[in-house]
Amino acid sequence: MKIILSRKGFDSSYGNQPNPILPDGTLLSLPIPDDDGNNTFSSLNWNGMSYYDIIHSLRPKTEIKEDKMCHLDPDLRKDVKDRLSGWKPAFGQSGAALSHLRNMGVGEGDLFLFFGWFRETEMNQGKLIYKRNAKDLHVIYAYMQIGEIIDPKSDVPEWLKEHPHIGDKKDRNEEINEIFLPTDKLSFMPNVNGCGLLNYRKDRVLTKDGMSRGKWDLPEFFKDVAISYHPHPWKDGYFKSADKGQEFVLDTTPEIIDWAKQIIK
Repeated sequence: MKIILSRKGFDSSYGNQPNPILPDGTLLSLPIPDDDGNNTFSSLNWNGMSYYDIIHSLRPKTEIKEDKMCHLDPDLRKDVKDRLSGWKPAFGQSGAALSHLRNMGVGEGDLFLFFGWFRETEMNQGKLIYKRNAKDLHVIYAYMQIGEIIDPKSDVPEWLKEHPHIGDKKDRNEEINEIFLPTDKLSFMPNVNGCGLLNYRKDRVLTKDGMSRGKWDLPEFFKDVAISYHPHPWKDGYFKSADKGQEFVLDTTPEIIDWAKQIIK
């Protein structure tokens, strides 16, 4: 089994603010702005607040407008909008990033661990704000074991036709384009769903205490495996994650599988 550390959600280039760790511990990954998207930020909701309201509350000077379209992918959270019957979590990839996954031999049975840039928030006089002095962190917020890989140009199920990697717009016309669907249950934890969202917990934080978010505190046994896009990542006391790139692929060892189990359970 391979593990893919997959960077998603708002970052310093797309969205330009941290994804919120909500007061209840929810890790709310915000979809990046995309003029060719299928949804607006105001049409997506979490606990009665639109994504636009959350973004604007956290960063009043945001350049994102209510009617701005977004790229809801990976699409993992069912209750953010009305769904067609049969909906499942799904993640699309295309172009150079998909070529990289293919070149690394990623396929059915492999495990995505989705992470992003997060910061803790709190309610202040009825308004959601970033906690003062809260740290910028890379945090693992979801997982998906690949159960099926779909060609969007093939006969796809009706419920999947709302996914942003299907249709006629420019991002769907990449030479290569695929959608990943999850297994029913994890092969290595058969009582656990094949895809799930994770709440905030210290062991899901990649960033090393007291360091910038791209400096990670990975266990020592990660030194025994190669991680794509990371030819020389180990520095004095931390793992320096790549500044660019979406999908970082590694082969597993028994210790790394146990590490993944601990993060998920």
